[in-house]
Amino acid sequence: MSLNSEKLAIVKSSAPVLKENSTEIGKRFYELLFTKVPDLRNIFNQTNQKRGFQQEALVYAVYAAGENIDSLENINQLVERIAEKHVSLGVKPEQYPIVGEVLIQAVQDVLGDAATEDVIDAWHAAYDYIANLFIELEQKKYHETEQQAGGWTGFREFIVNEKIQETSDVVSFCLKPKDGQPIPSYKAGQYLTIKAKVDGESHTHMRQYSLSGPSGKDYYKISVKREKGHGNVPDGIVSNYLHDQVAEGDILEFSAPAGDFIIDSENDPIVLLSRGIGMTPVVGMLETLAETESERPVTFIHATQNSAAHAMKKHIEQLAAEHPNISSFVCYDSPNNEDRTRQNYDKEGVVDLPWLQSILSCGNNADFYCCGPAPFMKAVDQGLKEWGVSSENRHYELFNPVSILNETSEEKEAAVL
Repeated sequence: MSLNSEKLAIVKSSAPVLKENSTEIGKRFYELLFTKVPDLRNIFNQTNQKRGFQQEALVYAVYAAGENIDSLENINQLVERIAEKHVSLGVKPEQYPIVGEVLIQAVQDVLGDAATEDVIDAWHAAYDYIANLFIELEQKKYHETEQQAGGWTGFREFIVNEKIQETSDVVSFCLKPKDGQPIPSYKAGQYLTIKAKVDGESHTHMRQYSLSGPSGKDYYKISVKREKGHGNVPDGIVSNYLHDQVAEGDILEFSAPAGDFIIDSENDPIVLLSRGIGMTPVVGMLETLAETESERPVTFIHATQNSAAHAMKKHIEQLAAEHPNISSFVCYDSPNNEDRTRQNYDKEGVVDLPWLQSILSCGNNADFYCCGPAPFMKAVDQGLKEWGVSSENRHYELFNPVSILNETSEEKEAAVL
């Protein structure tokens, strides 16, 4: 089915209608999909299903693709992010047709008479066009992953060589391949995807965890925060499984490192900002910069509640002490009595623009990498924009499938799985 100029115009003009009905379309899509192909529950995050994140993420991605169907380079970051996630989960080309069929049916069911024959025909063509783009990109990524030294596709067994209790709620796992064969290096900031088989769960659970150690070793390291439920949100199934049930010597399955939140320049000063467990990918970046003995000026800024919740604090202090190009700053919003006595933090409250301006000798002439809860990243992003930091120098990793850093659609990112 070809995507001619007439269909292209229909897709662009009807994309906002999908956005307006995103929640309903997303909900209907997953109802239909899991009825038709129950096994696909094994690769979707069921917690995000319950929270409604995936429903919104799915239709936002479709809306963004439709709005930019004639200029997909405008959403290149979104396309790359989704493709990386698909590869980490093992999405296959043969799964695209059923997803397209179900998506079109969901649009028809929700929009009713507004989903005219011309609109549905145009979106069929658009989906085929976009699906082929993703299939081609993902096949290329699969090939690159498999061809690198020690690389693999699918899931590989790893032994938990060491389990480290960082704080009461954060545990690190050092993972060595069960087969004893080499493992590929990775780009600092990337993640591993675990396929967890949890007792009592009818489906496997996939989760992404950032690599929190240096690249180029014979092991991988991830750090996992225990996700506690609140209100109608249940406890994190996989994080609690890893904390409570997985021990040293156990075997876990992972796909190869993936992700697009990586250091993509070499010369400018670099500022790494994080809050809470958002520190994991930027600690990986810090470790790698230290390992390579880079002379690039590095500023590491971490925000959390207090020292009791501050994972890897001593390790980061040691890296800063051993490398004159690395400086480290800490912001606590609820310092405890010991913190106040020892004055082991640099700021009380939140990371804000005046403080950043006061501690960064490089000014705004730097590459900024930020990871943490969405409100934290949104506040940092707003401050950096006010300071005149260009979008090319502001980089973010997102925990949730949808996170809005500001009100403009071109800076809203999503992942559909």
